[in-house]
Parts: sequence; structure tokens; C-alpha cells
Amino acid sequence: MGDVAISRQRRATQTGAKIGSSFANSLFAGALAGTTVNVSLFPLDTIKTRLQAPSGFTAAGGFRRLHQGIASAALGSAPASALFFCSYEVLKPALVEARGGAAENSPMVHIIAASAAEAVACITSVPTENVKQKLQVGRFGGTAACVEAIVRAEGARGFFRGYSATVAREVPFAAIQFPIYEALKGCWARSQPDRSVDTYQAAVCGSVAGATAGLATCPLDVAKTRLMLGKDQHGRAYRGVLPTLQRIYVEGGLAGLFAGVGPRVAWMSAGGFVFLGSYEQAKASLMSTV
Repeated sequence: MGDVAISRQRRATQTGAKIGSSFANSLFAGALAGTTVNVSLFPLDTIKTRLQAPSGFTAAGGFRRLHQGIASAALGSAPASALFFCSYEVLKPALVEARGGAAENSPMVHIIAASAAEAVACITSVPTENVKQKLQVGRFGGTAACVEAIVRAEGARGFFRGYSATVAREVPFAAIQFPIYEALKGCWARSQPDRSVDTYQAAVCGSVAGATAGLATCPLDVAKTRLMLGKDQHGRAYRGVLPTLQRIYVEGGLAGLFAGVGPRVAWMSAGGFVFLGSYEQAKASLMSTV
């Protein structure tokens, strides 16, 4: 009986050490990956946001000042991405363990882990996303003026405008992206049993998964943009995810729901390549130093 207790304690200690190492590696690798992709691909994100703005692309800024709002994006990228990946990498083995270790490659494990991780990451990403999108469409000349206006108009809760819409977009996005990503990596690994999937291969898998998820969730992204911007060009407020989706469809049909789909899919494809590729590279480098 004593041997069983010792064995259980040893396994618990090993599991705890593994989770702690995974958490730390994912924290730093995720922060690096998120900052890399959001800063390098920021102009594509600006074009997408302006195409989705209720005032129209040209009125929202067109191709002018495509880096407007990049400071806010850079500030929010590291903590949001770090939170996502450390949550994902800790939840995934925990879910596998809870199911007796037989579900390591289960899509449901990846869906639950990625969805929960996105909900956590939104706590830090939504405030900076609010500032970034208002700057991208030219509503304010700088970050300080935008922050001051939000606080004056709505207080601290103004930074979380569109939070439910962001979660409603990010959870389905993650639930689509990560099972596809993990499945593609698994297929690639099985096709080359003599070696593991390298960084470039993981990046390609991330690109395909990102593009697919970006296309599927474009209407939710349009709704999120409208809710964060708050009002249309006539001063009418957007309220609630479903009413906003309905209003977009009534005013613009399917084209309205898929406004900015080209830049979004391109951004998510390139972003998936850079984001997941740099994440896997950073994680591998960190693990090799442990």
C-alpha cells in the first residue's frame, strides 16, 4: 500500500513539474509569437478593419496611415498570446489525463482547451483591441486621446465594449483552427515516422488552419468590429451580437457579413504561419535550454 502511495506521489510530482515547465515555456513562446505576428501583419489588419467599418473603407482611412494604432496592438499582443498558449498547453494534458490518457489526439480535447484558452486571453486582448480599432478608422489622433475619450465617455467598462462579441468570435475560431492544426501536424508526423514535424511544417499547418477558421468566422469578426466602434456613420448604436449580425445582413446582405474577408483570410493565413511557426520554434528553443 505504501509503494502505491509513493508511486502516486511520484507521478503527481512529475506531472506538476511537467505542467510548470510547459506553462513557463508557453508563456514566453506565446508572448514572442503574438507580438511577432501582430506587429508584422498590422497593415493587413488595418485594411480589414476599415473595410468592415460602417462608414466605408475610404471614409475610415483607405490606404492612408496603415500603421495607425500599432502601439496598442503591440502592447496587447504579448500578454494575450502568452495567456492563450500557457492556458492551452496546461489544459490540453489535463484534459487528456482526465480521460485516462487515451484521448491525446482527440479533436474534442483540442476544441475545449483552445476555446477555454481564448476566453481567458480575451480579458487582456479586448481593451487594447478597442483602442486599436478606434485608431485604425481615424476616430482619434493618438493612443492617449483615445484612452482619455473612452474613460470620459464610459469609464473602465468602455475598454470592454464588444467583449461578448470578441469571445463569440474567438471561441469558434479557436474551435476550428486548433483541431485542424493538430490534425494536420499529426498527418504530417505519420507521413515521416523517422523524424518529428519541424518548424516550417508546423507553420504551413498553422497557415491552412488559420485561413479556414478566418473564413468561417468572418461574419462574427464584422459584428465585433461594429460593436467596438459603437455607432454607424449616422450615430445609431450597435447593440448585441445577434442584433448586429441581423442589422449588417439587412443593410448589406452576405457581402456585408463577409466585409473584409480577403484581407482577413490573408491575415489569418499569414498570421497562422508566423504565429504558430514562431511559437513552435520559440518553444523548441526554450525546451532545449532546460
